[in-house]
Amino acid sequence: MSENRYPSGKISLKGRHFLTLKDFTEEEILYLLDLAADLKAKKKRGELHEYYKGKNIALIFEKDSTRTRCSFEIAAHDLGMGSTYLGPSGSQIGKKESIPDTARVLGRMFDGIEYRGYGQEIVEDLARYAGVPVWNGLTNEYHPTQMLADMLTAREHFGHLKGLKMVYLGDARYNTGNSLMVVSAKLGLHFTACTSAKYFPNSELVKECEEYARISGGSITLTEDVSAGTKGADIVCTDVWVSMGEPDEIWAERIRDLSPYKVTADVMKNAGENAIFMHCLPAFHDLKTRIGQSVGEKFGLTDMEVTDEVFEGPQSKVFDEAENRMHTIKAVIVATLGEPE
Repeated sequence: MSENRYPSGKISLKGRHFLTLKDFTEEEILYLLDLAADLKAKKKRGELHEYYKGKNIALIFEKDSTRTRCSFEIAAHDLGMGSTYLGPSGSQIGKKESIPDTARVLGRMFDGIEYRGYGQEIVEDLARYAGVPVWNGLTNEYHPTQMLADMLTAREHFGHLKGLKMVYLGDARYNTGNSLMVVSAKLGLHFTACTSAKYFPNSELVKECEEYARISGGSITLTEDVSAGTKGADIVCTDVWVSMGEPDEIWAERIRDLSPYKVTADVMKNAGENAIFMHCLPAFHDLKTRIGQSVGEKFGLTDMEVTDEVFEGPQSKVFDEAENRMHTIKAVIVATLGEPE
């Protein structure tokens, strides 16, 4: 099932925060994937694993979410825990109450805290003051829970990770592009950011990842050439080009700059018939949403970062990937709270 098996007790992440995969070794990340696979198998067998009855976690969402919220809530329920959701208007965090004060209050009440929102410094402040494990559900800079889901999905399909070619098309400057580069470098994948040079990842982070890749046997490539960049790819990945709430001029700029990097049937054919497509969702692959309809009317598009043909095609693993958010998030909770004896 996996490249490595780590018996329970050999690796312990108890008490650790989960803020970015830069903080974890290759062995620790593989341990989380193994743990996720074990918990997924238990779930599929209908085997109860209510390890943490009497414990509770807080879920802070300054940005709304479907997959992240549902994954944490179901994971907590399956583990026998209570969960309290604090939505964008549901707490005083950063408004009437500082991050350190919020962290110290919640840390007295809860056994773990999830944060999904804005700057990485916010989740790091929570971790500094909470006194309990803090988990990053997404910040502007990093999206580590998504990366575990992506790697579990890829490993389930290919049977291994080391040596795979991961290509990311689109805006590679933020959480998804950054984190795919980090996890690929940590686990020995060959990562390519295929986009316009103005959308390449931060040069300092690239240097960090090149050092991770040197140790793991992976590599980092930045290219504007779609044909060369996606040739022979095992995994083709993308994300939305524009965050919700950004002005029309930003949409127009991104659409103009990034349209050459749309994932199309030709891109997937260039990658090869064994390649898979992944996307963290939601995706603009059709006009069946209010925002999709609005974008279509304003810019004359029927899709954006990926065509419907690819999204719905046989190479697409997006819904396996979405399901695996829950199993991998459950593994993060179990590992950082401490595996049951």
